[in-house]
Amino acid sequence: MTDNHMTDQMQPPIPFPQMPRQHKKKPLRNILLRCLFIVLGAICYAAALELFLVPNDITDGGVTGISVIVSHYTGLPLGIFLFLLNLPFLVVGYKQIGKTFAFSTLLGISVMSTTTALLHHVQAFSQETLLAFVFGGILLGLGTGIVIRFGGSLDGTEIIAILISRKTPFSVGEIIMILNIFILGGAGFVFGWDAALFSILAYYIAFKVIDIVIDGLNESKSVWIISDNIDEIGDAIISRLGRGVTYLAGEGGFSGDPKKVIFCVITRLEEAKLKDIVNQFDERAFLAVGNIHDVKGGRFKKKDIH
Repeated sequence: MTDNHMTDQMQPPIPFPQMPRQHKKKPLRNILLRCLFIVLGAICYAAALELFLVPNDITDGGVTGISVIVSHYTGLPLGIFLFLLNLPFLVVGYKQIGKTFAFSTLLGISVMSTTTALLHHVQAFSQETLLAFVFGGILLGLGTGIVIRFGGSLDGTEIIAILISRKTPFSVGEIIMILNIFILGGAGFVFGWDAALFSILAYYIAFKVIDIVIDGLNESKSVWIISDNIDEIGDAIISRLGRGVTYLAGEGGFSGDPKKVIFCVITRLEEAKLKDIVNQFDERAFLAVGNIHDVKGGRFKKKDIH
């Protein structure tokens, strides 16, 4: 066998060129639905500012809080600053997070700015500070939560917080909280410390409402069960809770014995009933329950509990 022939055999095969992966385009109905809810959320946010919070010297954190302070000093409409001060963050978001997020955010900020301009001369719904910060906070959180749930944002500090969190040990929520301490503190020097404290309360209410809108009222829970009577427990969960279960193969860390593990997803209202089922078949069973934010697909359908 010649050297040339051996060289030819040892050469690696020529790889076929790979075609770039094509991303599926979202149906037009889904795009329109996303835009509709982002517009709705932005209108709620603007109404909270102009009809409840700003007329009572209550502000929000982030770029919105800075915009309210600048608008107060300059006398110019709030909507102008909401749009202009968010633009730099929007450019950063487009480059670092993605164009879908950027366009969704641009739509939300544009609608929010326009709506605040239209509502600027509308009389506030309430001059009572207590009612203003409660209902303003609820409406603010509702609008923000809707926009976030459908892939956008209404405040540039959220974009900066996402980018900072990638390079630091701090979470997005912690970074936003630190930034807002300085912003709401600045509001105290402008509007007075009573107004600043009410702003903090409104921000807290909005924060809680955002969680409800994003995670939903019917919070789901993941369940892991290890027992010697695993088949009986699984059958009972299927028949009495109407939930699908998945059997996983495991192994005891100390004994090395094979173990059968149940994984299933339930609602928080079904947690007590599931514990009763497990205790009925095995009081010594290992049971772990955790919160989850989103469930999609599978047999996650509600049936009557009996």
